Amino acid sequence: QVQLVESGGGSVQAGGSLRLSCAASRSTASTYCMGWFRQAPGKEREGVAIINTDGRTTYADSVKGRFTISRDDAKNTLFLQMDDLKPEDTGVYYCAAASAWVELVRKRPQYWGQGTQVTVSS
Repeated sequence: QVQLVESGGGSVQAGGSLRLSCAASRSTASTYCMGWFRQAPGKEREGVAIINTDGRTTYADSVKGRFTISRDDAKNTLFLQMDDLKPEDTGVYYCAAASAWVELVRKRPQYWGQGTQVTVSS
């Protein structure tokens, strides 16, 4: 079992920045691919960014060039640096862990965090 706890959400004006963190209860290094997802009110959960065990990353087109996913395996922590935030980035952001990349792509990871709210005002 892996427990995931997100933090760092909040309210910010458009153009601002936030850094989300996701602390895992045990080591995920070399074992789990990690990802960030978000869900806006009335919409389906969507993938934002994924990072593989070897550091390869994938981003949704809507966040490319603005968001950066990274992982510190020594601290069992996943990050999402969000810059130039837009109102359409508003939603609950979830951290996830999966033993295979494809499970994150299919939005079917083994583990989910509880989510952290991000609100961007215009």
